[in-house]
Amino acid sequence: MFIDVDRHGAFRLEDEFIAPYRARPVHWGFGALSWVTYKRTYSRDNEAWWQTCRRVIEGMITIQRVHCIEQGLPWNEAEVRQIAHDAYDRMWSFKWTPPGRGLWIMGTRFLYEHGSAALNNCGFISTKNIASDYAGPFTWTMGMTMLGVGVGFDTRGKGTLRLVSPQRTPDAHVIGDSREGWADAVGRLLNAFAGRGSLPARWDYSQIRPRGTPLHGFGGAASGPDPLRQMIDSLQELYLGSVGQTVDARIIVDTMNLIGRGVVAGGTRRSAQIAFGDADDRQFLDLKLDHEKLMDYRWASNNSIFASIGMDYADAARRTATNGEPGYLWLDNVRAYGRMKDPANWADNNAEGSNPCVEQTLWDRELCCLVETFPAHHTTLDDYKQTLRVAFLYAKIVTLVHTHDERTNVVMLRNRRIGCSMTGIVQAINKLGYREFFRWCEAGYAYVQQYDAEFSARLAIPRSIKTTSIKPSGTVSLLAGATPGVHWEHAPYYLRRVRIADNHPLTEMCRRAGYPVEPDRYSAHTSVVSFPTHVRHIGRRKTEVSIWEKVDLAAQLQRFWSDNQVSCTVDFDPDTEAGELSRILSAYEDRLKGIVFLPAAKHGYEQTPYEEITAERYAVLVAKLRPLEGQLEHEHELEERFCEGGACDLT
Repeated sequence: MFIDVDRHGAFRLEDEFIAPYRARPVHWGFGALSWVTYKRTYSRDNEAWWQTCRRVIEGMITIQRVHCIEQGLPWNEAEVRQIAHDAYDRMWSFKWTPPGRGLWIMGTRFLYEHGSAALNNCGFISTKNIASDYAGPFTWTMGMTMLGVGVGFDTRGKGTLRLVSPQRTPDAHVIGDSREGWADAVGRLLNAFAGRGSLPARWDYSQIRPRGTPLHGFGGAASGPDPLRQMIDSLQELYLGSVGQTVDARIIVDTMNLIGRGVVAGGTRRSAQIAFGDADDRQFLDLKLDHEKLMDYRWASNNSIFASIGMDYADAARRTATNGEPGYLWLDNVRAYGRMKDPANWADNNAEGSNPCVEQTLWDRELCCLVETFPAHHTTLDDYKQTLRVAFLYAKIVTLVHTHDERTNVVMLRNRRIGCSMTGIVQAINKLGYREFFRWCEAGYAYVQQYDAEFSARLAIPRSIKTTSIKPSGTVSLLAGATPGVHWEHAPYYLRRVRIADNHPLTEMCRRAGYPVEPDRYSAHTSVVSFPTHVRHIGRRKTEVSIWEKVDLAAQLQRFWSDNQVSCTVDFDPDTEAGELSRILSAYEDRLKGIVFLPAAKHGYEQTPYEEITAERYAVLVAKLRPLEGQLEHEHELEERFCEGGACDLT
């Protein structure tokens, strides 16, 4: 057991403290859209919001308590209980929240027994050593994505191994009904083509639970054997067609994408992938030009390049102008700097890449926990600092829990990396003013560093190598009615699409209530529900903000707030602004760590999260709506494939 609650007991909030919150109405930011998103994504066993808040706060304090007991450190019950009360109230009021991972898994028995991997938003794995450990990066990715972790990977292992025709044995490989069992089967297949081991005569799926069987530990429902069968069949086809070839970027990315598609198929898990390739690797850059493979499985990752200061961006920018890819990561900036206003310190010299939404610097096999704050939901800087305190506490406490992977623990226990993030940034600027908002950033960052020094000393652990980020915050922002991350609001009237498993009770509930429901054109067993949305006090919409201003806001946050990175997907008009991309990249290459662009039209994606509509169409759609009614039994989360921060969520 990773957190021995059986021996040491768990922290509990008093019923009399909780009682008033049970009776209060929750101020969901977007009404039915927020409530459905919460019920679909974060409510375990049909929890109410007050119960989710309680589980999260009790879980985080339990971890801290057990750590202090086992390490023989001081524990002040009265002081900690006061902090827990404040953390609960601020979370319930949407001044801060854990990330989606934390809303789902914090405080569960699964966490205590299986470790912290499922609490972490994101990870990165390098393929540089596949010549000696071919299957390792792929099975690590598979295991982490099955826990909901978004994974970035590179193509550095290309050219280091030639694939062989595998030996065959007469035995059947019986696949265990677990994440480890699935990963073992895929690992055996991949290693056989690398000349290490053999392929079985057949794969036996008989032990895998049928689709829809409840998963009592992790939560949600089993996807059944079909997604794994499709994954293994597709991987065998890929590798049989590549025997005798040297592993290249295509094989690496296709392997990861097929694993990603298989992990989420059936609509019971989510994750994300991002692939990093060389700027001059035309094979990598052309992968998504094959429309058939794009629609089949290459949608599973956003593809970005390792950019370098001073490079010629013309060719890459021309490609980006077409469909938003590649994105850009300046690895030298990532390694050298925290905030871009501070001197280079090379504290992250071993960084290899980033997570799918590009807000976290990461080493090979590193995971990271993020946490959300809503500055626009505060009226004073002192109040916001208190929110930063409890948000920081949450993320730092997560670093106390080991994962199930020893090599990952080596990195994480050293770096203690966290990502205190802001969302609703445009709302905060509109409320506070531009200069005052960045004064909050400066003061808040200094406060986080001070508190990291104090709290790390109290827990006898290293300070965090980096502490602040700007994440895209798609669904968590929906709960609180915040603009996502660093982005502007879409339009006064729009459809907000949400993906839900076909067999989730919410799907039928939404259909009966009159919301448009249609099959997902990318993922089997998944429906897309459209929520008509009206923003009354919108200010400027995305299309009214120039591409230069969008990039500049990201650069300012990279300068004054984020010592990790800023996740920013810059929408642009492909007819009038495409020609600006190369100039923007040259102008901001020494002020950013990463950036992604997306043409506001002609990008080729269907069923995107946002679609602007007219006031007349909004009125027609709303007139058809009825109250959401029905009994709910929760299944695990799904998320959008089109991430506001540039990641491709697998749904």
